[in-house]
Amino acid sequence: MTKVFIDGSAGTTGLRIAERLRCDESLKLLILDGDARKDVGARKEAINSCDIAFLCLPDDAARESVSLVENSDVTVIDTSTAHRTAEGWTYGFPEIKDQRDLIKTSKRIANPGCHASGFISLVRPLRDLGLIEPEIFLSCTSLTGYSGGGKKMIADYENALKKEALGAPRLYGLTQAHKHLKEMAAVSKLTRFPAFQPVVAPFYSGMLVTVALDAAALGLKKDEVSEAISEYYRGEKLITFRGDVSEDGFLSAGGISGKDSMEIFVYGNDERIVLASRFDNLGKGASGAAIQNMNISLGRDETAGLLP
Repeated sequence: MTKVFIDGSAGTTGLRIAERLRCDESLKLLILDGDARKDVGARKEAINSCDIAFLCLPDDAARESVSLVENSDVTVIDTSTAHRTAEGWTYGFPEIKDQRDLIKTSKRIANPGCHASGFISLVRPLRDLGLIEPEIFLSCTSLTGYSGGGKKMIADYENALKKEALGAPRLYGLTQAHKHLKEMAAVSKLTRFPAFQPVVAPFYSGMLVTVALDAAALGLKKDEVSEAISEYYRGEKLITFRGDVSEDGFLSAGGISGKDSMEIFVYGNDERIVLASRFDNLGKGASGAAIQNMNISLGRDETAGLLP
C-alpha cells in the first residue's frame, strides 16, 4: 500500500487532495491533526515514512519540510511557489513537451501555479512549434474565483457583512511583480515576462486565462494556431481542445468548476487572436494537478482519483 503524507492538510489545496484520495483503498493517508501539524518532529517522522509527500504550505514552510527529508525513496510534490524554477526540481505540467517522462523518474516535483498553468498551456505549444519567438512580449489576463486566495480570502468573501468592493471583480498584482511570473516565462521558454493582470471575482472556484496575439504582425492565421494547439494536446486525458465554441457568445470562468481538467479555446480572426484556458483553480490549477503528478510518479492511470 502506498503511503501518502499531506503536510498542510488544513489548507484549501490539502483539503481537496485529501478529499480526492480518501476513498482510494490502494493509498494510506498520513495526516497530522491538532498541534502535531506544527510539530517539527512529528512532521519529520511522517515525511520520512511515506512514499509520496504533498507539501501544501507557504514557501518558507515548504523549504523547511524539504530539509527534513532523509529518506531518498520519498517523492515530494510541492504545491508552493518555493521550487518551481529551482535546480533539481521537475516542473509538474506533464502535457508539455518531454515533461511527462521527467515527472515519472523525479523525486522532486514542483506543482505549477494556477495562473501559470493557464498561461503555459497556451504559450508553450506555440514556442515548441516555432510559431512565436522567445523575445515576444505578451499580455495575459487571468480571472479567478476567490478560493485560490486561501482561507482568509474565502472568509472575507463569504462573510455576510463583506465590504461592497468585494461584490465586483478586483484587479491585483498591480506592480507587475506577481510570484507566478518567473515560472510563466521560464517554462514557456520566453526571455521576457508578460504583462500579467490577475483579477479575482466574487465566485468560489473556476479560472479563465487569456493571452492576446497580434496575428497580423506575427504572420499567423487563426486556423493555423488552432490546428497547432489541437495537435499538441491530441490524446491528452485532462486537457481538451475546444476551438472557438462558446456559450451563446460568452465563456464562463466557472464552466468546469469542481473538475480537474482543462479546456483550451482559440478565438478571433487573422488580425487578432485570443487564446483562452479554462479550468478550476483548485483542480488542474492546484490539487488536481498534484494528484495527476502523483499518479504519473506511481505509474497509475493519470486520472485516478480525479474528476476529469
